[in-house]
Amino acid sequence: MSATIPPADPDAPADHRAKRVVLAQPRGFCAGVRRAIGIVERALDLHGAPVYVRKEIVHNHHVVAELEKRGARFVDSEEDVPEGAVCVFSAHGVSPAVRSGAADRRLEVIDATCPLVSKVHQAAVRYARDGRTILLVGHADHEEVEGVRGEAPDRTIVVENEDDVAALDLPDDAPVAYLTQTTLSFDETQRVVDALRARFTDLAGPADGDICYASQNRQNAVKALARRNDLVLVVGSRNSSNSIRMVEVAREHGSAAHLVPDVGDLDESWLATASSIGVSSGASAPEILVRRLVDRLAALGYDDVELDDGIAEDVVFSMPARLADPLTGRVPRTPLADEAL
Repeated sequence: MSATIPPADPDAPADHRAKRVVLAQPRGFCAGVRRAIGIVERALDLHGAPVYVRKEIVHNHHVVAELEKRGARFVDSEEDVPEGAVCVFSAHGVSPAVRSGAADRRLEVIDATCPLVSKVHQAAVRYARDGRTILLVGHADHEEVEGVRGEAPDRTIVVENEDDVAALDLPDDAPVAYLTQTTLSFDETQRVVDALRARFTDLAGPADGDICYASQNRQNAVKALARRNDLVLVVGSRNSSNSIRMVEVAREHGSAAHLVPDVGDLDESWLATASSIGVSSGASAPEILVRRLVDRLAALGYDDVELDDGIAEDVVFSMPARLADPLTGRVPRTPLADEAL
């Protein structure tokens, strides 16, 4: 591991600089993603195929394809699940209306909602009960935002940026509360929250913020990569909010940056002036996709690989007790969820 990674000499011709790859730490699966994937794997072990999953369990094409091979069936709505079947709710959470619809169909529901997302749901219920208007910072079409908004749809307004804050049709002394989507850019979200604080005199909000530890850690690691490398590549699917935010953060901190869903999406023209490439991956991206990209870069001459210093994550979320082994009482580890541990 390299404790200090010196920047490339910008005055040296690209062809004469040492070519290297710097791997971010942390990267890849977070605790919530491991738990969600493990829930689907364990449900398949216990119930057999098919097990239905409402939406993508996490936003990654490779994970979804691997689980489909084992017998998971991904559907857009609980209404697409046969009555009485096993249905897993994705890590992004669902609204009370979805839970009610699943109950009407007598589905055997297994909830894989990330505990950090569940915390946001609980806060929305509490703020609505207190009579506050909820200002939900996030992207209106994201599944997580749809689920949280569903807790109090008549009292929730989604705001995406500072202009949305200025346009709110609310008196400045209205009792309001803010919550945020967990996968946003920390810096961008802070600007929106600062705008809310500047406008509203009766504003409540989470003491420590809602952006999850994994999103923040990965964004911080990408900032370090952007300062030390000519190019940053982030492995993650195109519908992965946290992966897209990582690309944006790298660009904001001075580096060219691109999203790479899979190694086949690598555009070699991006490498033309890059001697040092930082590589990271979103919280829902498996390590195998990172390995494939690193192998491809090595074949292109970037065969010096270093690991950047960073935070070692040790967060673990427990699995539902109902999925425990009936003999040991423990929840067995599952292969896809435990990849690269």
